[in-house]
Amino acid sequence: MHWGRLFAGAVIVAAIAGAAPANAADLKAMVGTWKWTDFTVQVKDCTTNPSGAGLCAIVIAGPKNVGMEMIRSKLEGKPDGSFVGKIGHPASGETYNTKMTIEGDVWHMNGCTDAGVCATGDFIRQK
Repeated sequence: MHWGRLFAGAVIVAAIAGAAPANAADLKAMVGTWKWTDFTVQVKDCTTNPSGAGLCAIVIAGPKNVGMEMIRSKLEGKPDGSFVGKIGHPASGETYNTKMTIEGDVWHMNGCTDAGVCATGDFIRQK
């Protein structure tokens, strides 16, 4: 299932043992404006996110859920350079257990909800 469809799940959390926490410098690569289908998400440094992630990812434009905070847990860095955590889906608002990777101007997300509904998708950097 793609992020373009409504889904009821979080991105699959990678089963990599012995992971170290993500450092702030790595997470800085997510700062910026990202586009996925009809949604625009602004990611910025943020100490006010109750998850303790150090980043806020706010839906700033789209057909619904404008103003929604997507990052719902601390983002944990993995040895392969990915991050895992709980992310809110911009279309459905449901929380996914997500694995994220950033390659250049693409933020790839892959995961499932606790109910086992899975999705994958790419956010493209706008600026």
